[in-house]
Amino acid sequence: MKKLLLSVLFATFAFAQLEVDTTYSTLGAVAKKIGGDLVHVTVLGSPKFDPHFIVPKPSLLSKLRRADLLIINGGGLEDGFLPPLITNANNANIQPGAKGFLDMSHFIDMIDKPASVSRGFGDIHAEGNPHYSMDPYNISIMAKVIANKLSFLDTENAKVYENNLADFLKNWEEYLAKLDAKMATCKDKKVIEYHELFNYFLKRYDFVSYGNIEPLPGIASSSKHTIELINTMKENGIKIILQDVYHEKKTAEFIGSKTDAKVAILPHEVGAVEGADTLENFYNTIASQICR
Repeated sequence: MKKLLLSVLFATFAFAQLEVDTTYSTLGAVAKKIGGDLVHVTVLGSPKFDPHFIVPKPSLLSKLRRADLLIINGGGLEDGFLPPLITNANNANIQPGAKGFLDMSHFIDMIDKPASVSRGFGDIHAEGNPHYSMDPYNISIMAKVIANKLSFLDTENAKVYENNLADFLKNWEEYLAKLDAKMATCKDKKVIEYHELFNYFLKRYDFVSYGNIEPLPGIASSSKHTIELINTMKENGIKIILQDVYHEKKTAEFIGSKTDAKVAILPHEVGAVEGADTLENFYNTIASQICR
């Protein structure tokens, strides 16, 4: 009996996984690719909701308390909900600056950095646009950073993470070639957005945004602004409106009805819309919606 108990305990210890929490699902998808069977990944925020305002439920505390690694998007995106959760979790491993805390934005060249910050400009992010995972080329950077962090925390399995990374980067490079070929066929590269969620993807593939339904970030459109957008779209022949899943859709539908434009419902995270359940399908969904 004693030998059996020791065997069970040894097996449990031998196959113990690193507990990895990520704030969003795209980060979680990359972590799963690199960590494989050696990690258990928990995504804190649902991809169906506004990433700025994840509800800080008590259940999230229990997840954070046992985490070995917390990976956040950064760039101010989690500022509205995460700081008190980290504090109240009382987990020394995942406090900012600790070995088990990873702010991915520190490794990304973020765009749209404001010259100055004021509440008069709406809910802007001082560090730049935090929605960098919309650029599929940033996935490679994220994968490398996560592999380095996992290897640091779990040195005994560093070679496994290194091999997982090499396999992933090879497959991802092949995927990017196919995606680039698809996007090269796009004829209409003029769009408007509801919120500047998709700027990284638009920049990557040379699309031009002629404006936003939000006159300022976080501010609902006025009648005057809506009419101005309609006129802009008619004058420039814009036939695509990029709409996310969590903002109201009536304004985009109204503008579309007045301009004969397609309202493309795009995912902002893996799993945000049906069919966007993997990294590849996430970008495929965006491409199929806006490339016509």
